[in-house]
Amino acid sequence: MKSHPIFARAWDLVVRLGGRTEMEHRQELVRGLRGTVLEIGAGTGINLALYGPGVRVVAVEPEPTMARRAASRSRRARASASVLRGVAEHLPFRDDAFDAVVACYVLCSVADPPRALAELRRVLRPGGEVRIYEHVRSSRPRAARVQDLVTPLWHRCGCNCHPNRDTVGALCSAGFQVEVRPASYGPPAPVRPRVLGVARPRP
Repeated sequence: MKSHPIFARAWDLVVRLGGRTEMEHRQELVRGLRGTVLEIGAGTGINLALYGPGVRVVAVEPEPTMARRAASRSRRARASASVLRGVAEHLPFRDDAFDAVVACYVLCSVADPPRALAELRRVLRPGGEVRIYEHVRSSRPRAARVQDLVTPLWHRCGCNCHPNRDTVGALCSAGFQVEVRPASYGPPAPVRPRVLGVARPRP
């Protein structure tokens, strides 16, 4: 993946601007997880502080500046945490390796969504789940058209982020049963609406 050092250095500020609501959503995202958890596109590792002490977290992040910051945070986490450079489309893990997968603001930016989702299914143990906190394509036609218009420039400036991706639809097409709730806040923006929930592989 191409390095995006300016975006990477600004990311913590972007998250802080979300304030209390943003952190509450992130806490809900990982609440109750147990066992061995994979977090894809972990960014600067903000979520690592939110996992409980009984969890083993493996965080994968492709952007080098973000991965270095995540590695620093992993050493202060309550959970046992490690950070690897890598991409969701080519996960270096055996089949059925994880009890859960966490995806937070990452499925908008993977290069090949079907391949990435297939990899998540492959490494997820039977009975496991994917926790998601993502911005998605708007169901309002006018807002969706705006997302389409800004995406060509947006993804160049924002680590390949595509505001117009129908991530919930992609998960369903990849064989997941998806249960999400709205998790938007703040003024209208291309990265609205947001959803928070869980996806489980269909039998």
